Amino acid sequence: MRSVWNGTIRIGAASIPVRAYGATEEQATGLHQLHLADGGRIRHRKVCEVDGRTVDGAEVARGYVMPSGETVVLTDEDIAKLPLSTSKSIEVQAFAPLSEIDPIYFARSYHLEPEPVGTKPYVLFSEALQQSGRVAVVKVALRQRESLGVLRIRDQVIVLETMLWPDEIRSPEFPFLHQDVEIAETELAEAVGLIDALSEKFTPSRYTDRYREALQALVQAKIEGNEVVQPTAAKQEAGAADLLTALRTSLAEKADRESGGAVAKAQAAEVEAARARTEAERAASRTRTPSGR
Repeated sequence: MRSVWNGTIRIGAASIPVRAYGATEEQATGLHQLHLADGGRIRHRKVCEVDGRTVDGAEVARGYVMPSGETVVLTDEDIAKLPLSTSKSIEVQAFAPLSEIDPIYFARSYHLEPEPVGTKPYVLFSEALQQSGRVAVVKVALRQRESLGVLRIRDQVIVLETMLWPDEIRSPEFPFLHQDVEIAETELAEAVGLIDALSEKFTPSRYTDRYREALQALVQAKIEGNEVVQPTAAKQEAGAADLLTALRTSLAEKADRESGGAVAKAQAAEVEAARARTEAERAASRTRTPSGR
């Protein structure tokens, strides 16, 4: 596992050198968008809306579009000059009970591993956080952007939880929030009782992604039933046919130059017949079913 960031945890004048690793990993379905006609992958390219060209990474910059439509272009050099004091450090701002922080603020999780020279202060800080019952509120810059965050302890490892800024949290504007809804005390008591009766210790391993399991079973069944396509097959056949047509045309032109008249006409007829066969092969390839049957 490769680290995604390295720097220090700064607590006043003290510092603990650490490396950050992604703590979570979403399990993708493995599905891709395909061209239904031939099974070819659909690729998403960066296309300039002005000239229609596909643009590679070296030609891409960032910019701020003004209401007038004019754009302020920002290069990598411009971005690098911006002050970012937290680019190499996780700066502790304060300590607070975790219960006071709404989980809606949490964005990404990272495991922090101490560098060998920082192991003792790392363990000391970890133990102190656990006994205090608090988390450290921090600032850190990841992916060229400063974020708010907290440091908490999970299985004796310090976990960095990056957070959204307050102005990034949307306020729900739902009509029922402005309505007076009457609830009877007996109804509320019964609802609370049902919740208590159904409460249990949260055990993550009890829950599985049934949709992903069913999807994998479906894919395996199609593999076993030979319901597969070879997206490159048609392209390869067409390429070979094009090459043969080109060679036949060259042969006809050579014969025409060397012997003229009758031989040229015969060769031309042969080329025309070859072209017709090629077109028929292509048409057959396009109408072929995905399973090849």
